[in-house]
Amino acid sequence: MTSSFSPTPIEIRLASSEDASVLAQLNDFVHAVHARNRPDIFRAEPAAEDLLPIFEAHLAREDVRVFIAQVEGRPIGYALSIIVDRPGDALMQARTFIVLEHLAVASDAIRTGVGTALVDAVRAAGRQMGCSRLLTEVWDFNTEAMAFYGKAGFVPMRHLLEQPL
Repeated sequence: MTSSFSPTPIEIRLASSEDASVLAQLNDFVHAVHARNRPDIFRAEPAAEDLLPIFEAHLAREDVRVFIAQVEGRPIGYALSIIVDRPGDALMQARTFIVLEHLAVASDAIRTGVGTALVDAVRAAGRQMGCSRLLTEVWDFNTEAMAFYGKAGFVPMRHLLEQPL
């Protein structure tokens, strides 16, 4: 995919409670890929009014950090991350990490540095919160995302397997 968009400079800002509708609109860029490839799991074209409460709930949480990428005031992407603080036990070490739950970039801004800028913002937030790791998940069908994350320095950690019943 070639980009017709040249975002210079990319502004990254922390989302506020008023940004739920912006996130609902931007979510379509990533959700459509998932719905197209796994309609057994993802609903096609959710209505913005159905997404608003989901994003409002995320924005109200203290452990969530959402970043919005903009160029000249136009929102072109977002990253939604969650800080996870796990106490240790007899089997596991105590650890704090940040999980990148959503990364959405407008189709005309792909491969222009927007995704990288958003991931960098999540990394910085994680470091500021004392996290030792940044984790994310990628569906196997999303080869573009896997290539992006590989270039961004992510490596496989474990594999989630499924089997129809």
